[in-house]
Amino acid sequence: MDEPKPRLLRALAGETLDRPPVWFMRQAGRSLPEYRQLRAQAADFIAFCHNPEMAAEATLQPMRRFPLDAAIVFADILLIPRALGQEVWFESGEGPRLGPLPDIARMADAVEASTDRLSDIGETLARVRAALEPDRALIGFAGAPWTVATYMIEGKGSDRQAARRFAYDHPETLDALLEVLVEATARYLVMQARSGAQALKIFESWAEGLAEDVFERIVIRPHREIVARVRAAGVTAPFIGFPRGAGALVETYAAAVPVEGVALDTQASAAMGRRLQAGGKTIQGALDNLLLRAGGPALDARVEGLLAQWSDGPYIFNLGHGVMPDTPIDHIARVVARVTGKPVKAMAA
Repeated sequence: MDEPKPRLLRALAGETLDRPPVWFMRQAGRSLPEYRQLRAQAADFIAFCHNPEMAAEATLQPMRRFPLDAAIVFADILLIPRALGQEVWFESGEGPRLGPLPDIARMADAVEASTDRLSDIGETLARVRAALEPDRALIGFAGAPWTVATYMIEGKGSDRQAARRFAYDHPETLDALLEVLVEATARYLVMQARSGAQALKIFESWAEGLAEDVFERIVIRPHREIVARVRAAGVTAPFIGFPRGAGALVETYAAAVPVEGVALDTQASAAMGRRLQAGGKTIQGALDNLLLRAGGPALDARVEGLLAQWSDGPYIFNLGHGVMPDTPIDHIARVVARVTGKPVKAMAA
């Protein structure tokens, strides 16, 4: 007998289902007490990401707690800069820090070796796929070139004004950096797919505030090229693109980039989502992560509204951004129970 096709993959193939699949960005991690216990055993965050046993366990923890339809590999978007030779570390309570931007030609020479340096993530995926039920999908991911470049240029998370100035002041240098990141990212995603990832997501976390021509050059063009290179390698896994903060340019993105799914942030309108569905895209997301944290009647009402407005087309229930670390587990359980129709007890794993 054939194994059941994961609900997430059916949605990404354009099916309208009896209920949408559900998973949450950052569903694994600091909101779960079992993750915090596990994380305490690693020397630092990067060591944790490169430990396949620990990273696989972190990936599977929310799958044990909740009847989610997909797992997403536990990793970080800044592993690629590190693999290319830039110093990367995480300051407790402050987030990522990066050393000076390396010579771009030297990074270009390191692209092929960078995939080998990320092989631990492939092993994590293989472990998770072996442990995960066949009807639950496994998602691989990478940060988009522009988003990753903002950290590489600025050396930390910020309002990205310095990176945007860099895009105007040094366009040729930025284009060269983006090309290195396109090639490294495509190779990384191919490796993930061959290691067990059944869907691939590109996180453009910082797509906001860009003029249309700049958006075309530093967001659309790199995404389109990544998909093309992954497809040229023989990978058929569906893509989800997430141009967070792009506003009205989301539809421009959807028309220009051959992704199967488009992840929407909190500001996405019901009408825009329906237009994307009518145009052949599966849509995902839009629940406010702050509302998930707040809970109560407003959360219940928004969940009902999202289900009502988009469930008549291919739709994946998710957030408009990742789960906040202090989100009560009961709130996650309540939403998952409503979407899946399955009772959920927010008990310890």
